[in-house]
Amino acid sequence: MRIVLFTGKGGVGKTTLAATTAAQCAAQGHRTLLISADPAHSVADVLGLTPAQNDGWWGEPIEVCDDLWAVHVDTRRRLERSWSEVSTWLLTAFEGAGVDPVQAEELVVPPGVDELLILLEVRDHSLSERWDLIIVDCAPSGETLRLLALPEVFEWYRSRVMASSNGLLRGFAPILARAAGLSLPDPSTFDAANRISYELSSAREMLESEDTTVRLVLTPESVVVAETRRTLTALSLFGQRVDGVVVNRVFPHESADSWRDSWIVAQREQLANINDSFASVPIWTTPYLDGEPRGVEALAQLGKEIYGDQDPVQTTPTPTPTRVRVVPGGYELEFSVPFVERDDIDVVRVGDDVVITVTTTRRVFALPSALRRCEISGAVVRDGLLSVRFESRSGGRDYLTSDEEP
Repeated sequence: MRIVLFTGKGGVGKTTLAATTAAQCAAQGHRTLLISADPAHSVADVLGLTPAQNDGWWGEPIEVCDDLWAVHVDTRRRLERSWSEVSTWLLTAFEGAGVDPVQAEELVVPPGVDELLILLEVRDHSLSERWDLIIVDCAPSGETLRLLALPEVFEWYRSRVMASSNGLLRGFAPILARAAGLSLPDPSTFDAANRISYELSSAREMLESEDTTVRLVLTPESVVVAETRRTLTALSLFGQRVDGVVVNRVFPHESADSWRDSWIVAQREQLANINDSFASVPIWTTPYLDGEPRGVEALAQLGKEIYGDQDPVQTTPTPTPTRVRVVPGGYELEFSVPFVERDDIDVVRVGDDVVITVTTTRRVFALPSALRRCEISGAVVRDGLLSVRFESRSGGRDYLTSDEEP
C-alpha cells in the first residue's frame, strides 16, 4: 500500500497540491483515497464537494469521481470507538477521587490523542485493501512532525513507564485504588488499552515502511525555504522518508510588469537555493495560476502540468534514514541529518537510549539489544549523516560531542 503524506508551512498550498496529486493519480487509474487530516479541513472546498457530499465525508469515505474517494478523519467518532472503555473507567476514577467533573472530562483525553487517532485512522484504511494509494493532507509542518513522532514516543513511554503486562492502567490503577477506594478496572478495560498499544505499534510499522513517504510543499520564499530545510532535517532524524518537494506559485520567467519582475528575480534566487538544498530528491514546480483550481477536472489538469505522464507517486529507492552498520570492533548507528553542522547537534547516552538533539528537535532512540552491551566511543557529522560509534569494550564514555571521529 503506497501512502504519501503532504505537509508544509501553513499557507503554501499543501492542500491544493495533495488534492491535485490525488486527482492526477485517479485519472491514471489508481484507486485513490484522499484523507483530510488537517483540522483546517479545506479539502472539501478544493475538491468542490456538494453540500450533500460535504456532510457525508466525515468519518466515512465518499466517492468523488471515478477512482477517487475522500474522507475527513472524525476524531470524535474514533475517540468514542477506541478510547470509550478506558475513558469511562478513568472518568469514574477521577470523580471518585473528588476531581471536578468538568476537569475530569478534560483529564480522560490525554494530550496528543487527536494526532494518534489520525494515525490509527490512516492505518485502518491502509489495511482495508480497498485502495491502491492513500494521500494524506496533513496539518502544517510543525504539527505533522509531532504526529509522525508520536508512535515512537508512545512506544518508548509504554516500554519504560507502563507496566508491560497490562499497559498504562495497570501502572497507575493500584495507586488510585488505594487513594480513592476504587477497584481495579475490569479485564475489558485492560484489553482496550492493550489494543490501542498494538494498533499504535502497527501504525509505527506503517510509517517506517518503504512505501510510506512524506512530500514537502513550499513556495520560493526565503522564510519558507528555511523552514522546509528544518522540516526535512527533523523528518530525517525521526526516520521518515521524503520522496520529493513541490515548489508552488512560481512566476513565469518573462513579464512586462516591473513589480512582477522584482518577484521573478527574488524567486530565481530561491529556486537556485531549493535546487541546491533538495538535490537528493525529485523537485516539481507549479506555476502561479491566474485563479484557484477548484474541482476534480481543474486539479487533474494542474496535476498533468506538474507531473506530466509520470506516475506522481512512483516509489523511488531512498536510503534508510536510520540504520546500524557492523564495523571492525563494534557498530555504527547512523542517522540522516541534512543541513546540520557539528555545532548544531548533541548526543547523549541515557541508559538503553541515545538522545539526539538537533537545535529544537529531540529524538529518544531506543538502542537495539546488540548496542546496549556496547559503549559509545565517538561520533561524527559528515555530508548530512550522523555516525555514532559503539565499541564492545569497557571504559567508554556515556556522552560525546559531534566533532569526535568514530
